[in-house]
Amino acid sequence: MPDERPARSRRGWLFATVAVAALGLGILAAQLWIRPAAVAKDASALLAITLPDTSGREQALGQWRGRVLVVNFWATWCAPCREEMPLFVRAQREMGAKGLQFVGIAVDDAAKVRAFADEIGLNYPALVGGYGAMELSKTLGNSIMALPFTVVVDRTGAVALTHLGPIKEAQLDAILRQLL
Repeated sequence: MPDERPARSRRGWLFATVAVAALGLGILAAQLWIRPAAVAKDASALLAITLPDTSGREQALGQWRGRVLVVNFWATWCAPCREEMPLFVRAQREMGAKGLQFVGIAVDDAAKVRAFADEIGLNYPALVGGYGAMELSKTLGNSIMALPFTVVVDRTGAVALTHLGPIKEAQLDAILRQLL
């Protein structure tokens, strides 16, 4: 009868390896999703940047200083980004006169951004940030550099909220009512 210890020890070793890998992935996920990321407390770096709009004109984010500024990092190829943008269009239309300003920073090509903006009737500036926009979002707390990523800046220039993933209407309305 052949010795079964090598097969059992291989199974045990394989089980232990899978268990350790699962534990490691669980810890990593907890760090990324549960623990809040280190986020810039003020938006001075964000307000200091200048990016081109879809026509190539440079736009300084600082021009909206003193308003409640909602900066949304997005791309035309990002389905959740496309789904949340009509909510932003509505909020800009309804609350813009109260001091609200949305700005989209696209991780995309200007022509694609312009076509999509026309398609949905975008009523706020769409700036083109390219891959550098992802690096900027990382400094604001987007540690996994995913889209969409939204930053809400209050009138004093403090970061009031960062949100990874599509933002829900109730959450957006609650933070905007608090800040406006």
